[in-house]
Amino acid sequence: MSKIETKLQELGLALPEITKGPPGVRLPFAWVRVRGNRAYISGHAATNPDGSLAGPFGKVGAEVTLEQANQSARLAALASLSSLKQALGDLDRVTAWLRVFGMVNAAPGFKQLPPVINGFSDLIIELYGPEAGTHARSAVGMAELPFGFPVEIEAEVEISS
Repeated sequence: MSKIETKLQELGLALPEITKGPPGVRLPFAWVRVRGNRAYISGHAATNPDGSLAGPFGKVGAEVTLEQANQSARLAALASLSSLKQALGDLDRVTAWLRVFGMVNAAPGFKQLPPVINGFSDLIIELYGPEAGTHARSAVGMAELPFGFPVEIEAEVEISS
């Protein structure tokens, strides 16, 4: 078991199955694209252990609370890690988290975007440590996100061979 998976287990967390789109929806892209010493992680949302999309759904600051959105970002981190594991075979191959782009389905006037995406960042830094886990980041509000997700996050990591 990798060091990262051991840390997940110590935290009482488990990687979900690979994300499954809603029935009838075609998703013609890779969850992770590896090129050279980089892995580009497509936008991930919160998933249940079986890979199905996890609620709550809706706009943060209206139907979804800040706390629920922060937890959705944390679950999006787990879904991203699951896709990375499938693509890389070993999460310990990630040598640095370089960039995280966090999108929040924000209700008009909702401005607490960074604390929402902290759910993702905090877990990655806890797992990988400050040297490899600290990353450049954006946290932006969007008018809508696919399927009513409250949060969607994409990232770029550096990997070893």
